[in-house]
Amino acid sequence: MFRSSVRLLYITRISSPLLRRSSSRLPLFSSAKPFLNSHRITLTSLPIFATGAKLSRSDHSMAASSESKSIYDFTVKDAKGNDVDLNIYKGKVLLIVNVASQCGLTNSNYTELAQLYEKYKDQGFEILAFPCNQFGNQEPGSNEEIVQFACTRFKAEYPIFDKVDVNGEKAAPIYKFLKASKGGLFGDGIKWNFAKFLVDKDGNVVDRYAPTTSPLSIEKDLKKLLGVKA
Repeated sequence: MFRSSVRLLYITRISSPLLRRSSSRLPLFSSAKPFLNSHRITLTSLPIFATGAKLSRSDHSMAASSESKSIYDFTVKDAKGNDVDLNIYKGKVLLIVNVASQCGLTNSNYTELAQLYEKYKDQGFEILAFPCNQFGNQEPGSNEEIVQFACTRFKAEYPIFDKVDVNGEKAAPIYKFLKASKGGLFGDGIKWNFAKFLVDKDGNVVDRYAPTTSPLSIEKDLKKLLGVKA
C-alpha cells in the first residue's frame, strides 16, 4: 500500500528527498507543478486520505471522542431543550440507559430502574435516561409525552433527557464516547432499547450491559462503586 501511495503522491522538486525522482513517471501531475512547488509540500504535510489510508466507521467514532477523557467533558440537552453540563454529576455513580416507551422490555426495565434509584439515590447514585426511537420506532412520542409516561406510570424521579440517536452518523457525542469506551459482545453498536453503561465517580465507563440484562442484576456492581457493604 505504501509503495502505491508514494507513486500517487510523487512530484518533482519536492523538499522530501524520498520523493525526488523523475517527473516522467507521472505526467498527469505536470500541470500542478507550479502550485505544488510554490508550497513545498512534503509527505508529512499531506492529509491522511491523500496517503491512501481509509477511516472505518469505528475510526470516526473513536476520533470524535478521542479528546474526551470522561463523560464530564460532555454537554447534553434535557427534555425541555436546555443544556446540561454532565460535570454536575462529578462524584456520583451513573447508570446511562437508552429508553423506549413501547418496547417489550419497557415494563421490567422502568420498574427495576425505579427500584434501584429509590434505594441508592441518597448514596451517590444517578440514572441518566436517553430516549431513542432507532429500534422498531418504539419511542415515537415527544419529549413531553415520554417524560409524562415514565414519571406517571413508573414514578421515574431520575432525569430524562432529550431524544437522541445512539447509532449511526448522527449518534449523540456522549454515545459515541460510551461505545468507544466499552465495546459490545458483537461490536460497538447499541443493539436495542435499554442498553446500559455503568460509570464510576470519576466519569470513567467501567461496564456495559446488554438490553436484556435486568437493572437489579447490576446491583452488586453498583454497590462496589458506591462503597456500599453487602
